[in-house]
Amino acid sequence: MIRSSVRDWVKKELSPIIEEYAQKAEFPSQLLKGLAEIGAFGPTIPVEYGGAGLDYTAYGIIMQELERGDSGIRSTASVQGSLVMYPIYAYGSEEQRKKYLPKLASGELMGCFGLTEPDHGSNPGGMTTNIKDAGDHYILNGAKMWISNSPFADIAVVWAKDEAGKIRGLIVERGMEGFTTPTTHNKWSLRASATGELVFDHVKVPKENLLPNVAV
Repeated sequence: MIRSSVRDWVKKELSPIIEEYAQKAEFPSQLLKGLAEIGAFGPTIPVEYGGAGLDYTAYGIIMQELERGDSGIRSTASVQGSLVMYPIYAYGSEEQRKKYLPKLASGELMGCFGLTEPDHGSNPGGMTTNIKDAGDHYILNGAKMWISNSPFADIAVVWAKDEAGKIRGLIVERGMEGFTTPTTHNKWSLRASATGELVFDHVKVPKENLLPNVAV
């Protein structure tokens, strides 16, 4: 049932338009509502937080069917579920789960995941993005690149080193002063995916936005 419902949506909503959007290197943002409606955002997240409470086999089937239509659209959905919603669910506080997860599941909020850096790729050991304790908030500096969803994301789950060298996760919200998301242009692949950077210039991040249950 899950496979057929997602496949039907792809055939009706995605397949007829994706060639045009890939040629234009433009993300079809009108599909976000439909992706939420078919349960593509965080399907393994428990129902109490807005997810469908499905297992990972079902999740894989949903992503496989989206991939049949376009890899960039699948990337939008898998980033939202696996790289944004899951860390908040697994490592966040109960307040963070209740605040963000239902809105991410419904597509009211969209998220992105900030790990990859310009000089170090996805190597956490070389990470230079950092936070410094400033009383009731942290000061975040650094940059991430090749970030799916960043041009339109409302929040970013960002990984940064603290003053002790531990890697911590933070939820950074669009509109925080010093936080910008330049779009990446002239891609040769994933052309219908919205890709960009995350730039942090002395961004004040409230301490309640730190994911409390992870430090590496």
